[in-house]
Amino acid sequence: MTIIQANLSHLDHMASLFDEYRVFYRQDSDLEAAKTFIKTRLVKEDTIILLAYAEDKPVGFSQLFHTFSSVSMQPLFILNDLFVNESYRKQGFGVALLNKSKNLCKTYHYKGIALQTETTNPAQELYESQGWLLDKALQYFWSNQ
Repeated sequence: MTIIQANLSHLDHMASLFDEYRVFYRQDSDLEAAKTFIKTRLVKEDTIILLAYAEDKPVGFSQLFHTFSSVSMQPLFILNDLFVNESYRKQGFGVALLNKSKNLCKTYHYKGIALQTETTNPAQELYESQGWLLDKALQYFWSNQ
């Protein structure tokens, strides 16, 4: 198992996994749009993507976006995406990606990492087993669609 920080040379690997991730969340497959999205994020440097490999095969990723807490006046990450290909789940890739994300947070001296997931996502057990705490604070979201 290898975890690397992705760059533009990993675009095809990332786009394929990102497309799988979106399909997992009931979106239509669109490999070209996935590639464009990932390329834009990497070029603009508004994300850090960690890519997990089993041997030479890309099998998972996490995507961290930079943001800030205005109350504490500190930067933090939003772990917007965590995905491991179904054939490689429960083999430690998710744990490794979460740990590498936490290490980046420490390296950057960020306040912490926030993540949001569906209430039905079985990965919640993984998050809790790795020290993530459920914040039951009320959250609102406005959609422009």
